[in-house]
Amino acid sequence: MNILTQLQWRYATKQFDKTKHIDSATLKKITDSLVLTPSSFGLQPWKFIVISEPTLKESLLPHSWNQPQITDCSHLIVLMAKEHVTKEDIDLFLDDSVAKRGGSRDDLKDYEGMMNGFINRMSEDAKFNWAKNQVYIALGQLLTTAALLEVDACPLEGISPQDYDSVLGIEGYKTVLACALGYRLDGDKYADLEKIRFSSDTIIEHR
Repeated sequence: MNILTQLQWRYATKQFDKTKHIDSATLKKITDSLVLTPSSFGLQPWKFIVISEPTLKESLLPHSWNQPQITDCSHLIVLMAKEHVTKEDIDLFLDDSVAKRGGSRDDLKDYEGMMNGFINRMSEDAKFNWAKNQVYIALGQLLTTAALLEVDACPLEGISPQDYDSVLGIEGYKTVLACALGYRLDGDKYADLEKIRFSSDTIIEHR
């Protein structure tokens, strides 16, 4: 499948077909792609909540400017960033690295020192903003994977993160944004509109 063809095919879907649902095999490919998302140092400071339950989506609707994508989509993915990145997170990552790749923690001492130095130099707000930036990398991976699978998507920043946190009751993480997934409704006027993108000559510079 031609990736550029699929990226041309995708758009921020405004109207989802309520009767069409993502099958479990396709959904697993999407969630697996989230697991494989790259992150700074490999620390993965995020959590992804996959919501298909209609009542829960309804409860999030008033905290999403009543955008119909929230309830009409097949699945709503809430992308969250770790609230506090700590030395314990680094230890967990390094222990996992040793368990999967072999060797010992002593072999990773230089890397451990670099990561701890990076984290320790930042305020709590700066660390959270760093974690939020990693979440946007995951969003890009999600949108591209969905396009390759011909699943429609609509990223949604027009939500109240604090209210999402309250409804979902997840501790240690904060909502950054959401992404609706499903299949476009026939007749969605945005589906066939010409994409408005600056030319490559305008935004790409080769040196």
